[in-house]
Amino acid sequence: MKKYDAIVIGSGCGAIISDEAAGHGLKVALVDKGPLIGGTCLNWGCIPSKMLIAVADRIVDIQQAKKLGVAAEIKSIDFRAIMNRMRRSRRESQKHLRESTGQTENLDFYEGEARFISDYTLEVNGEKLEGEHIFIASGSRPVIPPIRGLDKVEYLTNESVLELKERPDSLIIIGGGYIAVEFGHFFAAMGTKVTILEMADRLVLSEEPEIADLLRLKLMPRIVVHTGTRVDSVEKRQSGVRVFVKDDKDGKSRAFTAQHIMVAVGRRSNSIVLQVDKTGVEVDERGFIKVNEHMETSQKNIFAVGDANGRQMFTHMANREAAIVAHNVLHGADMAVDYNAVPHAVYSYPQIASVGLREEEARKDHDILVGKTSYYETAKGEAIMETEGFAKAIVEKETDKILGFHIIGPYAPELIQEVVNAMTSGGNVDELNVGIHIHPSLSELVPATVNSVGKDS
Repeated sequence: MKKYDAIVIGSGCGAIISDEAAGHGLKVALVDKGPLIGGTCLNWGCIPSKMLIAVADRIVDIQQAKKLGVAAEIKSIDFRAIMNRMRRSRRESQKHLRESTGQTENLDFYEGEARFISDYTLEVNGEKLEGEHIFIASGSRPVIPPIRGLDKVEYLTNESVLELKERPDSLIIIGGGYIAVEFGHFFAAMGTKVTILEMADRLVLSEEPEIADLLRLKLMPRIVVHTGTRVDSVEKRQSGVRVFVKDDKDGKSRAFTAQHIMVAVGRRSNSIVLQVDKTGVEVDERGFIKVNEHMETSQKNIFAVGDANGRQMFTHMANREAAIVAHNVLHGADMAVDYNAVPHAVYSYPQIASVGLREEEARKDHDILVGKTSYYETAKGEAIMETEGFAKAIVEKETDKILGFHIIGPYAPELIQEVVNAMTSGGNVDELNVGIHIHPSLSELVPATVNSVGKDS
C-alpha cells in the first residue's frame, strides 16, 4: 500500500488542490479515470460548448441584422470545421495538462477509476492508496431518465454530442434546462430542425418566470418548443428515432421523429462509482456528498468539492470551493464557503445571467422592492434595437441591500459582474450608483434597474 499526505480524486477543480498541496511539499496522489483529464468544464462543458455557441451567436446576429437595415446573407456553414476546431483545442489542452502533471514534483498521477475499499483507503487499477487527507472532486455525469426504449436507441448527451462529425438534419432534445437551450441554439443556427421537449411548464426552471417566458418567445421562431410534455417512450426508426409524449395539459398523446435525440435532463454525482459509503462519507437522497460550510464530509479530513457535492454546479464555484479547501488544510485556516452571491449564465440566444435570490424566494423572508428596466430604455439599448431584453433587481426595502439581479439580453454574463462585485462586498443600491458609467453603454442598464425599484412593486 502506498501512503500519501493527500489524495485528490478528479483533475478538474481537484487540480487546484493537488497543485497547491504538491507545491507545499506534501506527497500527493492525483487520480482521474481518464482518458480526458481536466474535468467536465475543459472536456465536455463550458469551454467546448462555448466554442460552438460563439459561432451560433454570430450566425444569428447576421440573420437578425435586417432590423438594423443591414441585409446580409450566410452562404455556407462548415459544421465539420467548427467541430474539428473545438476538438483540436481540447486535444491541445490535454497535451499541456499531461505534460504539466508529469513534471510536477511530489505528485503521482493515477489514470483509472478509484473506489473506496475502507477508511481513507482507495483502490485504483489494483493498487491500494491510503491518504491522510482525501479530496473528492469526482464531478458529475448526465442523468439518463428511465424512459421506455431509451436503452435500445443511440442517444446523445452533452458529452457524446461533441463527437458528431456531420450536422444532424433534425434533433429532438429531451429536457429544457440550460444544456438543452444552449445546444438547441447551436444546432438551430447550424440549420438543424430542433425540437425541445420539457416536462415542466417552462424552460430553465432556475430562472425568473418572466425570463423563461421571454426565452421561449425568442427561441420559438427557430426552435419547436413544447413544455408540459412528458416523454413516455422512444423507438428506433429506419430514418432515425421516434419519441412518444403525453401533454400534461390536455392528456393527448403524440409523436415526434428526428434523426437524433439528445438527453439533457440534469446531472448526477459520481459518488456512487466511488463507493464512498465504505469510508463513512454520507450522501443525500440524490447521491450528492453531504458537506459542511468548510466542504468537509461526515468523515474527518475527507472533503468534497464541485459537482460531487451538488451545492452550486458551476465551474467558477467549484474552483472557489477547491481554493478555499486547499487554503484551510494547508494553512490551518477556518474559512467558510460563501454562496450568497454566486452568479451563473445561460448562453442561449438571448443570453441570461442571474445572481442571488429570485423574487419568489426573496419574498419568503424579506420585505422587498422590485425594479425592472428594458435594454431599450438605455441609449445603447435603443441604438442596437434591443426592444425585449430587460434586467430585474430585487432589493430589501429597509436596507436597500441587493438580494438578487437577473438579466436577459445581449452581454448579460458581462453586465451581471458589476452586481456580483457589489453584493460580494455587502453593498447596496448606492454602491452601484457611486461609480460613473460610460454613456452611452449597456452598463447603464444596471444602475437604471436598481434605481427603478419600488415603482412597480
